[in-house]
Amino acid sequence: MKIDRFFQLFIVKEKKFYPLYISQLEIINKAAQELKSLFLESNYEAQKELYKRINSLEMEGDHITGRIYEELEQTFVTPFDREDIHILAYRIDTFLDFIHDSARKQVMYKPKNTYKDMITIADYIIELSGLLKEMVGKLEYIMKQHEDILTKAKRVKDIERLVDQLYENFNSFLFENEKDAIELVKHKNIVQSLEDATDRAKDVSDCIRSIIVKQA
Repeated sequence: MKIDRFFQLFIVKEKKFYPLYISQLEIINKAAQELKSLFLESNYEAQKELYKRINSLEMEGDHITGRIYEELEQTFVTPFDREDIHILAYRIDTFLDFIHDSARKQVMYKPKNTYKDMITIADYIIELSGLLKEMVGKLEYIMKQHEDILTKAKRVKDIERLVDQLYENFNSFLFENEKDAIELVKHKNIVQSLEDATDRAKDVSDCIRSIIVKQA
């Protein structure tokens, strides 16, 4: 063990970041649930109300991300690398941004129908938000919980791959079956945002995996 790592074991590290990360991911889980409800909803006025709720959650998430940045500036001893604390907060926030973007496009474009593949991806986004919350919840006990965190990280990666395949198949279906060019573009852009959201979830997972490697 390196000398600096040895002395770090005896330093009391600030733990206030963990509940802030959890709060971020609780908001994301709520937003993901609302996103699915939005895609299931056929009434446009109800869709707009759901989008307003997602928009409020996105702003609440931005506030918590800002708090993490402020706390980082004021904290001397951090639980892991300062850069990683910043990157993790940023990536979690970006995941929420793409959930918000998916909802925004659904309401803005007003497609004539919603395909079941979009609901499937929304379900995956809900699962991803839960997995990431569990992973972050175990970070404080990283030395004992790293195997479980890595198992969940593998599931995140598997979901991202499943959605990639679903996205490709859906686009092929659109180009083969959607005769209305405007509707085709609408659906293509919406499903792109959904797929991007799952990519951003994997970015969060990758950041957590990197933290584990550095702490091991």
